[in-house]
Amino acid sequence: MYATLMGIAALWGVATGLLVPRAAYRFAVPPGEPWRTAPAAGHPLAGPPPRLLAPLVTALACAALARSTGTRPELAVWLVLAPVGVLLASIDHRVHRLPDLLTLPAAGAAAVLLGPAALLPEHAGSWLSALLGGLALGGFYFLLFLINPDGMGLGDVKLALSLGTVLGWYGWAVVFAGGFAGFLFGAVYGLALVVLRRAGRKTGIPFGPFMIAGAFLGLLFGGLAA
Repeated sequence: MYATLMGIAALWGVATGLLVPRAAYRFAVPPGEPWRTAPAAGHPLAGPPPRLLAPLVTALACAALARSTGTRPELAVWLVLAPVGVLLASIDHRVHRLPDLLTLPAAGAAAVLLGPAALLPEHAGSWLSALLGGLALGGFYFLLFLINPDGMGLGDVKLALSLGTVLGWYGWAVVFAGGFAGFLFGAVYGLALVVLRRAGRKTGIPFGPFMIAGAFLGLLFGGLAA
């Protein structure tokens, strides 16, 4: 059963991941510039490596989520949000930006879609806990933004709303674990750049990919524990 489920999830990941490079090219623009409407010939986002990497990463992520969650109804929500997470990570990695046009709908979708999932049999989470998790993690990131606006952007705050919601589905321990993992991944990456002399202590790094990776790890453990 798990093999079939993982195979279906992986195919979904490939299909949706194939759409990521074009969408990433459109949204990967510096703040203040309009979204692109057509791909430019020879642009790196349109080249073969990213075009293959995005569906591969999305397929692996979807298959892993299917393995940890099984046939529980929340898996459908994770599969809907997984390609969006890959897209946001790709954009933030390139231009250090998390567009409101993606982060806010993702937060709304996570909150709305988990409502029906909580009404279906065999679900393993709590909708109320998910909503509170989103508010808690979003509030925590907003506090960090107020303390150090140069080190934390509002895009990270808005992303935290959706990540906290999906993590909160499995409870507060998963919110803490997924949030902490994101900070840990970011700290290790930043330290590695400093050691390799590719960045200084005050060099800004895109934090969104590490937030997403931490939440993904939290979801895997949360699904397995449930």
